[in-house]
Amino acid sequence: MRIGIVAPSTPILPDDAEAVRAIAALGYPGVELIFDEQCFAVHGHFAGEDGHRFAALVEMANRPDIDAVWFARGGYGACRIAQEAVAAMTDAARGKAFLGYSDQGNLLGCLYREGFDHVAHGPMVADIRREGGDAAVTRALDWLVARDPAACEGGLPHGARHAAFNLMTLSMLLGTPLEPDLSGHILLVEEVSEYLYAFDRAFFHVASCLAPRGLAGLRLGRVSDVPENDRPFGAEVEAIARDWCTRTGIPWLGRADIGHDAANKVVPFGLHRAG
Repeated sequence: MRIGIVAPSTPILPDDAEAVRAIAALGYPGVELIFDEQCFAVHGHFAGEDGHRFAALVEMANRPDIDAVWFARGGYGACRIAQEAVAAMTDAARGKAFLGYSDQGNLLGCLYREGFDHVAHGPMVADIRREGGDAAVTRALDWLVARDPAACEGGLPHGARHAAFNLMTLSMLLGTPLEPDLSGHILLVEEVSEYLYAFDRAFFHVASCLAPRGLAGLRLGRVSDVPENDRPFGAEVEAIARDWCTRTGIPWLGRADIGHDAANKVVPFGLHRAG
């Protein structure tokens, strides 16, 4: 099996690639990781200019000798190329798995919108930098290579449809050409490094947009590294999520084991079949 790795947003370091290769060599010696050199390019904030990132993503997705596409890192930038890149993907890309989270939610949403069947929110290459990053990388490989159910979030009911996003990323893509149809889905969201008032504002937008479209329920993942504002917001993250679910009529389904951390579990988009 060959897994192609590209960076549609921000770059990783060659040392990240070598550390992840070492983990794969131990656990999956038959798997070859193909890092596009674009992963290490730097153009201002981005892993290469838009055209460079677009070309690398499309080429990797369309290569017949690549079995899965693994996103290297989040940050910002995927929304600038996602619609055109997915439109340029051929039937060869449709059979591949695509894995990532954070800013790559823009690509996951667009891929899912266009009928790609193997799209999942889950760990990326850059998670090797986190404490416990080895486990995150292993979990990603377990899903990419073997679709191991143990790699997945443990509360995905059989026969239900799911999707997972970083809350701010989802809020930004709603109403754009990247937005997938989430009617009838259980939505899992997580967040990192946002003030509570910004978290509340994003929840207002997401819940207000998705409630009329028949969201089946919402689960809240971890909300980490919340900065302190100059005045307390007056409610914690779960209370905020519950409040917007109540206001908009979205069923509140509790907490979820996803987040911007090494414990982030895989959430495949679409219909979940246990076992």
